[in-house]
Amino acid sequence: MAGGAGMGLPRGAWTRLRSDTEPFALGVASGSPTHGSVVLWTRLLLPAGQGPATVRWEVAHDDKFSRLVQTGQTQALPGLAHSVHVEVQGLEADRWYFYRFVAGDATSPMGRTRTFPAPEAVVARLRLAYASCQRWEHGYFSAWRHMRDENLDLVTFLGDYIYEYPNASNAVRVPSGGWVLTLDDYRQRYALHKGDVDLQAMHAACPWLVSWDDHEVQNDYAGSTEGNSGQAVADFAARRAAAYQAFYEHMPVPASVLTRAMAGLAEGAEMRIYRRLHYGRLASLTMLDARQYKDAQVCTRDGKKGSSTLNPASCASWNDPARSMLGPQQERWLETELARPVSRDSHWNVLGQQSLFGQRDFKGGPGQVLWNDGWDGYAAARTRLTGALQKHGVANPVLLGGDVHENWVGHVKADYADTASPVVGVEFCGTSITSRSAGNARIPELLAENPHFLFADSERRGYGVVEFTPKQLTTTLRVASDVTQQDSGIETLARFSVQAGRPVIEKS
Repeated sequence: MAGGAGMGLPRGAWTRLRSDTEPFALGVASGSPTHGSVVLWTRLLLPAGQGPATVRWEVAHDDKFSRLVQTGQTQALPGLAHSVHVEVQGLEADRWYFYRFVAGDATSPMGRTRTFPAPEAVVARLRLAYASCQRWEHGYFSAWRHMRDENLDLVTFLGDYIYEYPNASNAVRVPSGGWVLTLDDYRQRYALHKGDVDLQAMHAACPWLVSWDDHEVQNDYAGSTEGNSGQAVADFAARRAAAYQAFYEHMPVPASVLTRAMAGLAEGAEMRIYRRLHYGRLASLTMLDARQYKDAQVCTRDGKKGSSTLNPASCASWNDPARSMLGPQQERWLETELARPVSRDSHWNVLGQQSLFGQRDFKGGPGQVLWNDGWDGYAAARTRLTGALQKHGVANPVLLGGDVHENWVGHVKADYADTASPVVGVEFCGTSITSRSAGNARIPELLAENPHFLFADSERRGYGVVEFTPKQLTTTLRVASDVTQQDSGIETLARFSVQAGRPVIEKS
């Protein structure tokens, strides 16, 4: 079964839902797979005041659960919204499993998950999707329904799972609640999303690797600096801590992610979500956190917090080498990981991070206008990362991103100021699941000004699918016909290929 996507999840496995009074109304999910383990998630919806609840979990080889692999019990605690994070160990490498939960007389929907191949295994294929930015008001999650048909091994989600806003102009559907500020607010907003049948179905279909960006807390926040949406709160550290806890409660991440942080989240303690995993010898998968440790944006227009586009020549601190996107500790960790022999031995080295990586100059001709919230606003940190890729001879770097609500495809350069600078790797920055873009009519002009990009599109919503083999990768951009329609179809916008050992993107 090496590199294969296995048997599909039966289409009726999640349609039993389910009223809001059913304990498993938020579905199931799995994530953070290794070659011998996986995290299984659910969250019970129980009456207010309910104490701890005992939950049984089952892992099986078959969807009838007649060939059980492991079973066990855990406690769903009210202090963590009765969420469950089971880290199942001792599984066989490179195989698919089925799982479910039981609480009292209730049985959860069934999920399907898989383990990764052993680190030294020769693997024929990995097929993953990358996605981000699913604002409830801007459309339906039909993209997830179509993603189920992609025969995936893995989903990488790169941020903005929820948004903290109360509404939007021309809303397709309106979220419950107002501004998201408190732990209860964040829990309710996650629960709203988790109740979406199409999103539930994709969570149940295969394991996910998840990260966050700004809207899981507040628009344009950076590290411990608050963002710029809604009313300011008296204690931003407490708000961020509540948001991080709610993220944990609703995501298939290991319990250790929260255990480290619980003692001091409200005082600024980290919730470490960055990590690196290996898919046999075919690929190394690194998920970065470009929000929690980020230095505040500089030279924002009119002295406000958050993002602006501006001429960096007018900002004395723009190129300050001390400023970081990832934070010093994560940068050191990443450098250490990239220096390991596996970075040279893997056929592909995939870095999942939150935003557009390559320089995007909005001004035609002489001079520049750049965006200070993305990597352009942290140019010295970007140079350190590309320098590390070169220094350690990292094989076939592939950067995946999101955030900008547009598809951008391009070459990662060692120095974006020099058109003759070496190409270090390739980049696929994805559009949103639903979140609107500005509908940039200047795409042809921007591509001419930024020749390291060879494709961009601002009109369509959807996701990307990347298929890796030892010899090449193929990326397919899939877009919904109309996210304002619940029954939207799906189309292929473009397809690209990259040969191993040759960082040149070719349009298929």
